[in-house]
Amino acid sequence: MFYLIKNFFIALRQVFIGNKKYYLWVGFLLFLILLGVSAYIDQAGRGLIITGMRDQVSWGFYISNFTFLVGVAAAAVLLVIPAYIYNFKPIKEIVLFGELLAITAISMCLLFVMIDMGQPVRGWHILPVIGAMNFPASLLAWDVVVLNGYLAINLFISFYVLYRLSIGKEYKMSVVGPLIILSIPWAVSIHTVTAFLYNGLSARPFWNASILAPRFLASAFCSGPAIMIILFQIIRKKSEVEIEDRAIFKIAELIAYAMGLNLFLLGAEVFKEFYSGSIHTYPIKYLYFGLHGKTALVPWIWTATILNITAFFLFLFPKTRENFTTLNMACIFVIIGVYIEKGLGLVVPGFVPDTLGEIYEYTPTTPEVLITIGVWAFGALIYTLLLKFAVPVYTGKLRFETKT
Repeated sequence: MFYLIKNFFIALRQVFIGNKKYYLWVGFLLFLILLGVSAYIDQAGRGLIITGMRDQVSWGFYISNFTFLVGVAAAAVLLVIPAYIYNFKPIKEIVLFGELLAITAISMCLLFVMIDMGQPVRGWHILPVIGAMNFPASLLAWDVVVLNGYLAINLFISFYVLYRLSIGKEYKMSVVGPLIILSIPWAVSIHTVTAFLYNGLSARPFWNASILAPRFLASAFCSGPAIMIILFQIIRKKSEVEIEDRAIFKIAELIAYAMGLNLFLLGAEVFKEFYSGSIHTYPIKYLYFGLHGKTALVPWIWTATILNITAFFLFLFPKTRENFTTLNMACIFVIIGVYIEKGLGLVVPGFVPDTLGEIYEYTPTTPEVLITIGVWAFGALIYTLLLKFAVPVYTGKLRFETKT
């Protein structure tokens, strides 16, 4: 155990080693984090009144980002299945970096939840033993369990694999195999429970759709892998990690299938809402066309829709998805499109009009934006440091002798 701890800290020293560009990047992220912390201190002191959220729209930018990031975390399963179950070598060689992204995304999710509480000390109420989780009756308790459980699974698998690599040995499937099998339904569960949190609010008809959970998963398997494709290109350019084009193109092909399913489910939901012509169509009418002159979200959702459809066709044809210029365009389009559609395009219309018919147009305030930028910068810093820790071990530059 002593040698294990010692070797861990030797590997940890890698995060302090880098060139000028590395330190500038870390310094830039720390600056953004500092801006976010400053804005959060103001929010903690004055309360959520400094945000754009009110009684009419009580979830906003923070929960929008939380919902998007749960999907990014869940998307790691799109690499786990071909890598570990089907032993597809090109993806098996990079699945570790997808798992590190899942760790980062879940950490950011937990931060957004704490920030959205207003007073984070309230968090103890849902902790076991000292609080009352109300498990299994509370969906929020389920969310706490699945998010933290998924974080623990990915942490164990990632660091066990790195440990085995650090001593020059292959990881044992007898150790990680059961956790890998468990991680597949668990990844599905984290986004399913998130969808159920919306579904369970019967007073919000915009979210009362049985296909919401499948839509969440389909969109997650678009945006999450798209982020990975961009990150993998950066990793292989800035390090000695070898990532085959074949792996990137296979992920792009999987995105095409998920994108088609996502657009189909969206179309089915739009048809149901508009063709029914009931009073419950007001939220989606507000989203796509506006109500009574209130059109704040209209340009955003149409932008997201156009970007998603364009990205689908770029991913669909081998000629465009295997050309890095058009592939990267498609990735950026789908990330932005899903971020809008699954963020403010999902959260806000659920509250507009409210139960009394009032239309309150929510817009994120400057403090909300700064805090959100700070959290994203924190996530980028965490992923950067995880890579600095993992890459020397992964490439064989850092090896330790085993002690008997």
